[in-house]
Amino acid sequence: MGGGGQLTEGRAGGVYTWEEVQSHNIRNDQWLVIDRKVYNITQWAKRHPGGFRVISHYAGEDATEAFTAFHPDPTFVQKFLKPLQIGELAATEPSQDRNKNAAIIQDFHTLRAQAESEGLFRARPLFFCLHLGHIMLLEAFAWLMIWHWGTNWILTLLCAVMLATAQQAGWLQHDFGHLSVFKKSRLNHLLHKFTIGHLKGASANWWNHRHFQHHAKPNVFRKDPDVNMLSIFVVGSTQPVEYGIKKIKHMPYHHQHQYFFLVGPPLLIPVFFHIQIMHTMISRHDWVDLVWSMSYYLRYFCCYIPLYGLFGSLALITFVRFLESHWFVWVTQMNHLPMDIDHEKHRDWLTMQLQATCNIEQSHFNDWFSGHLNFQIEHLFPTMPRHNYRLVAPQVRALCEKYGIPYQVKTMWQGLTDIVRSLKTSGDLWLDAYLHK
Repeated sequence: MGGGGQLTEGRAGGVYTWEEVQSHNIRNDQWLVIDRKVYNITQWAKRHPGGFRVISHYAGEDATEAFTAFHPDPTFVQKFLKPLQIGELAATEPSQDRNKNAAIIQDFHTLRAQAESEGLFRARPLFFCLHLGHIMLLEAFAWLMIWHWGTNWILTLLCAVMLATAQQAGWLQHDFGHLSVFKKSRLNHLLHKFTIGHLKGASANWWNHRHFQHHAKPNVFRKDPDVNMLSIFVVGSTQPVEYGIKKIKHMPYHHQHQYFFLVGPPLLIPVFFHIQIMHTMISRHDWVDLVWSMSYYLRYFCCYIPLYGLFGSLALITFVRFLESHWFVWVTQMNHLPMDIDHEKHRDWLTMQLQATCNIEQSHFNDWFSGHLNFQIEHLFPTMPRHNYRLVAPQVRALCEKYGIPYQVKTMWQGLTDIVRSLKTSGDLWLDAYLHK
């Protein structure tokens, strides 16, 4: 066993209890379990393609469900896992850790196998080709319109809306990033760098390292970066009370549902994400992603400086990012922010995902507008092509009903208004704790 923060290799071919595994959960001493096999991932975590944080979030835990969810080709990954194996669980130990429901885990495994047998993990290439095509056509028409008819205010506004709509590339890169389009991971990775780098000006590795954490531990403090609000907001029902009791007041949180409109949607992409992406690429010497990102800006400025000049081009792209940021924040937060946000509770995969997310009603517009993130619940299968979410949804819903797990479906309007409502509720909880506890 490991202790005192010292790295422990483990006994080769050893037999371990869950108590022993759970003791190896610190940064320089990390074990995890996959299919009852025990692995020492302490050194490997630094080389993990998805980033060291996402795999470290499962240190001392059973990672079987997360491993299955993220890796479409487990056989290929086994060659990396085999040298890390140090033993397996004792025969007397259950396959699941802590108090996880073995029946839910088994039924969810059966559901996944059924979905695979029905071909729901096979992508339709035409769907993604058409999606990419409409993005590139929007960009081309936006430029041609200005080039042909001039740069008056109405045409400029229309151009900005078309360019912001072309940032639907954000939903498309999400597909490639989750390896849900091609059978070969290499093709997914290449198209991911193209869509997020050349079509959006961002970084594939930055997105991977951040987004996989979100999926691995959604709405879990200190593990999901999407609920790390940098003390600008307090979210959920636990954090506001903790801040209030400790008399933490970095912001007037009881007004956060109001200043959200000034801070959240307008600034997330143009300011926070832009600075974070550039800092990440440069600090990590990620020159490949930096070249892809710069190719976007080179293409944009070559197209628009002759039409608007340098200052006008900068103003236009800033306004496009401003519009894109509003779209992105409202769509991504309506599924998660109003849901349960708390510290680690060590739930099984299905329960954890359903507690942290909800769906928005299906329609052709909602599917397009949200990039099928209106089926956020079904995204508990990250490698499933999104055009199949509606097909697997009835089976997921039936499984949730069987075990009494809430399966929430909202209208688009309810989902959007719940963001503001949840911020107000959290702010009120903070104020009450700040004044009276």
